[in-house]
Amino acid sequence: MKRTQLSLFPVVLLVLGYTPIAALAQTQQVKGVKPGVLYAIPLNKEGTYCHLRFPAIRGRSFGSAKPELKPPTTKDIIDFYGPCDYDPLGKEEVQRQSEVWAERQLQD
Repeated sequence: MKRTQLSLFPVVLLVLGYTPIAALAQTQQVKGVKPGVLYAIPLNKEGTYCHLRFPAIRGRSFGSAKPELKPPTTKDIIDFYGPCDYDPLGKEEVQRQSEVWAERQLQD
């Protein structure tokens, strides 16, 4: 009996782990999401206000004409609540992250 319970446990974990992924895949697609956004969930009926997740901007690219996002594997991810068409490489986000980056450099 104990052996059966132990062998079913990984199956149950697999099913429970897959369920949230399947639910996210079935959510409505958000229009106007900019490149680089990893995750976009609309928070109103109109689909204009979203929860977005996107990688942070590379520190060395703040002064350049074309800032770059870090790879998603770095786990330096920004949680953002606002317009669904928010640009993670737009002027406003570059300014915000460069200020945070400069503060961190002063603290070190």
